[in-house]
Amino acid sequence: MPSIYVDHAATTPMSPAAFKAISSQMQVLGNPSSLHTHGRSTRKSLEDAREAIARQVNCLPSEVIFTASGTEANNIALKGLFWQGKAQGKNIVVISAIEHHAILDPAQWLADHEGAQLITVDVTADGVIDLNSLEKIINKHRNEIAVISVMHANNETGTLQPISEVVALAGQIPVHTDAVQSFKKTPLSFADLGVYAMTLSAHKIGGPLGIGALILRRAVEIPALLHGGGQEREIRSGTLNAPSIVAFAAAAEDNYPRESVIALRDEFISIVEKLFPDVIVNGKNAERLPGIVNITFPGTQSDTLLLLLDSAQVSASTGSACSAGVHEASHVLLAMGHTEESAQSSLRFSFGSTSTKADLDFIVSVLPDVIMRGRAANLK
Repeated sequence: MPSIYVDHAATTPMSPAAFKAISSQMQVLGNPSSLHTHGRSTRKSLEDAREAIARQVNCLPSEVIFTASGTEANNIALKGLFWQGKAQGKNIVVISAIEHHAILDPAQWLADHEGAQLITVDVTADGVIDLNSLEKIINKHRNEIAVISVMHANNETGTLQPISEVVALAGQIPVHTDAVQSFKKTPLSFADLGVYAMTLSAHKIGGPLGIGALILRRAVEIPALLHGGGQEREIRSGTLNAPSIVAFAAAAEDNYPRESVIALRDEFISIVEKLFPDVIVNGKNAERLPGIVNITFPGTQSDTLLLLLDSAQVSASTGSACSAGVHEASHVLLAMGHTEESAQSSLRFSFGSTSTKADLDFIVSVLPDVIMRGRAANLK
């Protein structure tokens, strides 16, 4: 039986260019902070990679700060911008209700340990931030808000967020956006968005695991989480992971097959809606990323469907958190108006650059049996 992977929003295969780059760079000796010939050679490769990534997101090379992950970049940005604001007497953190846990959790940590007041902005039924609610919050607390963080695109539904409008409402308030899912899949310009900071991650675009980047305005100085050698504008100390950085840049320079992924996504939705007229395609009416499809299958449990699909050689995702074996409803779907029951009846299928029509055909061939068995199990 074939093994079909439709969980590209979780991680996607390393591209041939990235694999070649990391393999080659791993054989090169030299700490990029060393001043001798070996060190300078590695530093040049690293700075070439920094410039390549900067070109892809329309920022200055000096605004690219390498991190070990998107999660680390989110933590550096949110905590750093909060601490910067706190020094000016501002203690409010504003985030959307659909943020990834890499923002939700550090925001809650700031509330629990740093005296931050956390305000969460509602979203519409399509999963888009409610700009009217945000405007009211800003008008009421403008001089007290240290940082606003709104993701560029949601990882569960793929819905794009109106970041430029958020920035316009914010005025002088620093805005950060988690663009981990958006990078390479939709137009993304740091300069045009006008945000203070933006997060990227390599493994979502065909780069290696364990490398990310924070794009931070050149003039912005924030407190560091890590202290040591003073690398990366003294914001993120530590010996730079040159092989992964070079591979990150190689993946970033690859062309993403946007139109073919959109075609697969739309055909998949059309077939599923014909097979199961009662399904809900979450965020369908919003502008969204090419590859993510989040579908509610009434009368099922998503964890059961996930296991049934896995036994049928299809790897998808619930798109929700699992902690200590206890399945929890997706906070994203709950924020969009789902009940606990319907939120726990949803699956995320995410197509990527290596997805094919044959993958789609196989998924829809096994899906009717999976849903039938899932509904039968839910009645027991």
